[in-house]
Amino acid sequence: MRLLLFSLLFITTLNARLHRLKPNRKLKWDIAKNPNQGPMKAQPEQIHLSYGGSPSTMFVTWLAFDDTGNGFVEWGEGRAMDRKSTAHVYLFQDGQSGSVDRYIFRAVLTGIEPGKTYRYHVGSQFGWSAIYEFTGLKERSEGGFKMAVFGDMGSQNARSLGKIQEMVQKGDVDMVLHVGDMAYDMNENNSEMGDEFMRQIEPAAAYIPYMTAVGNHENNRNFTQYVNRFTMPGTENGLMYSFDLGLVHYIVISTEFYFFTSWGWEQIGNQWRWLSEDLEKANDNRHNVPWIITMGHRPMYCSDFDGDDCTKYESIIRNGLPETHAYGLEKLFYKHGVDIELWAHEHSYERMFPVYNRTVYNGTDSPYVDPPAPVHVVTGSAVSVRRIYCHQKQITFDYEISMRQ
Repeated sequence: MRLLLFSLLFITTLNARLHRLKPNRKLKWDIAKNPNQGPMKAQPEQIHLSYGGSPSTMFVTWLAFDDTGNGFVEWGEGRAMDRKSTAHVYLFQDGQSGSVDRYIFRAVLTGIEPGKTYRYHVGSQFGWSAIYEFTGLKERSEGGFKMAVFGDMGSQNARSLGKIQEMVQKGDVDMVLHVGDMAYDMNENNSEMGDEFMRQIEPAAAYIPYMTAVGNHENNRNFTQYVNRFTMPGTENGLMYSFDLGLVHYIVISTEFYFFTSWGWEQIGNQWRWLSEDLEKANDNRHNVPWIITMGHRPMYCSDFDGDDCTKYESIIRNGLPETHAYGLEKLFYKHGVDIELWAHEHSYERMFPVYNRTVYNGTDSPYVDPPAPVHVVTGSAVSVRRIYCHQKQITFDYEISMRQ
């Protein structure tokens, strides 16, 4: 039995890894050395940006359905686009019997100056994308940055998508924070649902960084869709990472490690130790970056009555694993003074008074000014084929909730 379990964990871990291709590889379509033969499906698509961890760095990721051998981002100020960044190429095979090969291209743009606007396109000698632009992240004149924060948006009935696209293209948003659950689900129809979702977010994600957290709907084959399609700073798989932007230290985690344990229990402990260390470093730097905001899919608290983890007194996310209470997040976040915790999963929106250990701290006229406990925000109503939850009856909790639509 131990041998079987070890084999299972080994195989599923491999499914979540990136398969980077060698630069001088033999191309399938180039076997005959026919100068008239090229890749059959070389057009780049699903283009999206992500923050590289500092204002001077941006990641560009895209996909093609054939191996073009190489990929580039041509970019720069004005029409010249006189800079060129080479992409690493990865083979994405989702493991389903009827799926096709997908080639993921990842490029790093460096030397970006805050406030300057750059034009770019992506591709190869076999095909180029349309021209997009982005502006190096810079604090707004009124201070700070504007974020679009949401979770649980599918590729069907994505009611929030049009507004997000419009706000991005008008310059009203600097960054997207997608708090898990995408497409519903990316692996559906041999991953065609994931392709469609990535095409739909492109009118926003090709212009500003689109930062993500993994949700329960990305769990298939150890989150392989998420790991392969998105590029995040820090860790290779993007399941947990952090970055500073302005006066805020953002920390992104996977709540799903606690629930999909068939992919390995060790992921819970690994993340908790990484998180503890990251929080300690963030506190040491609080004189420069005073705010800490976390982002994870499943909330600690909610007022829904659907039986999810956040409705339970012994919440796994809050208290840790059953019986042992190991790796609970609430005490850790409280200890290190986390200011705001962003969640989704529940198809509703609610913002709570500062709360810790089911105790509410709302005894003043300004409960959000220097609160003694974190503020929890649940924002899982971007909409998919799943319904939005409407609170139809009053639920009694040990903590109070402030709702704002």
